[in-house]
Amino acid sequence: MMRLFYCVLLLLFSTTYLWSQEQVIEINNPSFEDRPHRGGGSPLDQINGWYDCGLLQFRHETPPDIHPINAWQVTKTASDGNTYLGMVVRDNDTWESVAQRLPSSIESGKCYTFSIELSRSDFYISGSRKTRSLENYTQPAVLRIWGGAGICGKQELLGESVTVTNDEWRTFEFKFEPKRTINYFTLESFYKTPSLFPYNGHILLDNASSIVEVPCDEEQLLAKESSIQTVAHEEKEERKISKKTAPVPVAEMLQPKVETTLVENNSVVEEKEIVQSQTPNIKGLHKDHYHPGEIIRIHSIYFAMDSTKVMRTSQQAIEELYQFMRRNPNIVIEIGGHTNTAPAPSYCDQLSSTRAKEVAKILVSKGISPKRLYFKGYGKRKPIIVNDRHDFKARQKNQRVEIKILQTDFKSS
Repeated sequence: MMRLFYCVLLLLFSTTYLWSQEQVIEINNPSFEDRPHRGGGSPLDQINGWYDCGLLQFRHETPPDIHPINAWQVTKTASDGNTYLGMVVRDNDTWESVAQRLPSSIESGKCYTFSIELSRSDFYISGSRKTRSLENYTQPAVLRIWGGAGICGKQELLGESVTVTNDEWRTFEFKFEPKRTINYFTLESFYKTPSLFPYNGHILLDNASSIVEVPCDEEQLLAKESSIQTVAHEEKEERKISKKTAPVPVAEMLQPKVETTLVENNSVVEEKEIVQSQTPNIKGLHKDHYHPGEIIRIHSIYFAMDSTKVMRTSQQAIEELYQFMRRNPNIVIEIGGHTNTAPAPSYCDQLSSTRAKEVAKILVSKGISPKRLYFKGYGKRKPIIVNDRHDFKARQKNQRVEIKILQTDFKSS
């Protein structure tokens, strides 16, 4: 009899425990895995797990694309898996969106979080609906997230991203607090508003998360997610600081004679002549054409911990950057420093700026004109993946040097 009593208690406890768990709603095909193909085929040629809302909204328009597709000149590597989704906005006031039915409802009165990686491509070649000629669909757009009671339903706007201007994959975080029960989930590309006229633009999407119920109480939520900073907050901070800071011309900061050192294992060593490797180490430094605004990310320039000294293991990357500047004498660059997210913001800003300046000093010492170099510290305001101080790999990826092409027609005087 006692055994039966304990079994009943255990069953009641287990049931109560399960009911108390936070809801996790899995997204079907969250990384948009499919064969790469252009939109415009058979109406039955849908993306695995997703429905093309254009079949309901804009019947004469093509569906979204699965990338990478050389024909559109979208060649970015997927962030997760092998493929990703591309959705456009068009100059004839039409746009693309996809939807799916959720396995369980998003309930009114509860709170949820959702994240997805977004990016853009330098090229997205397609036909203009107005001019009937090929155009580059690269004007920045936003992601809108809708909830509804039916397929592609837009009864409630659950979230909207900031304008997607980053050309690297970046995680965007959203929090939902729906006013009604949601059974269908829609991802929609849309114009940056306010906009007087529709334009040709696009966004790229990959690696969507599950939809996870979280406490609505702000204090509980902050305690649960103390290591996560939303992209919206990062963009807001960036706008504040960008009004006060600008890339610093190296010509105004450096003395004619520049002394530089590389360090190894946190110890200073004498810099010796570096022999260029035959194998390129940095993607993007070996092309035939560059354009202003283009960003080249360099993860292989390392610094001693909490130091501005460039480590000896960075020699190949430094040499490739130097050879790049020699091969392209008309290019002016900004060297941007980025830190991980552990230190305080003010410390990160100072450290990243000084590190960027140190790279510039090495290039000047090798003979590159200071007039062709600018440097700027971005601190931890532009992470490429979610900020998590406990994730060492994430911190490694966020701590980087980036090269931005400022000018391609420099002429030395």
